[in-house]
Amino acid sequence: MEKEMRKKKSRSYINPYIGGILLGLTVLLANYISGRGVGASGAMKSTIVAAVESIAPKHADDAMFYKEYSESHAGNPLNSWLVYQMLGVLVGGFLSGILARRMTWKVEHSPKITSRTRLIFALLGGVLFGFGSQLGRGCTSGSALSGMAVLSLGGFISMMAIFGTAFALAYFVRKLWI
Repeated sequence: MEKEMRKKKSRSYINPYIGGILLGLTVLLANYISGRGVGASGAMKSTIVAAVESIAPKHADDAMFYKEYSESHAGNPLNSWLVYQMLGVLVGGFLSGILARRMTWKVEHSPKITSRTRLIFALLGGVLFGFGSQLGRGCTSGSALSGMAVLSLGGFISMMAIFGTAFALAYFVRKLWI
């Protein structure tokens, strides 16, 4: 019984209220230290630009998207603090999973679907999210969290739209999880 309690305790997550406070403090510190909020889409864009510039430099010189990005960001695109932030998020997530013994090679999904279906929908969701972040000129953390941290009306509207849409669509995709 005691061994089960220790195993259950080692797999527990941080209290969501404490996690929310820590996330808020992180956003405020990022604004204070760098003068900018946090966001993942900027790091992804820098990584893609760097990859295209190294693999197909002629295409990067000819395409407007890469040309505009290169003109507005002097130097190596990977030498951006957002790239380091995202590397920290990835490394921190892996370390957290390892230390809490939550790292497995298992795909969690509903018993009603296969692992393959779950992975396909996860990939589709990621692609749609990436596309939406480009349309919205930033990801949820950049638009909503950082916007709300500086009391921007747009940040609050973004957060309401994100959660409202997720709540409205949850009914239709719930069988992927439950």
